[in-house]
Amino acid sequence: MNKVATAIHLRFDILASSLPDRYKERLLKLNDQRVTKDGVIVLKAQEHRRQEQNREEALQRLQALIKSAIVLPKPRKPSKPTRSSQRKRLDSKSKHSQTKALRGKVTDD
Repeated sequence: MNKVATAIHLRFDILASSLPDRYKERLLKLNDQRVTKDGVIVLKAQEHRRQEQNREEALQRLQALIKSAIVLPKPRKPSKPTRSSQRKRLDSKSKHSQTKALRGKVTDD
């Protein structure tokens, strides 16, 4: 059991940092509980016995968080349904309508 206080709380103020504005905006928009309302990222590292190792781990996690926020997601290209899927959909609709039409009242002609 680790009895010595070696945990690290790393605080990174997004607004006061020298990051470009577009990166700051993306970091502030993150839906992450580690980002406070004031725009401060708080990371806690306490896995290792040495405080220096915890400090390095917290810095690595901060770098990973910033890198993940910088990467832009690829824009989605909408795809068209295939002809066979369109044909299957229309066939099932017509089959369903025929089934419902057969449920109607029978008239004597």
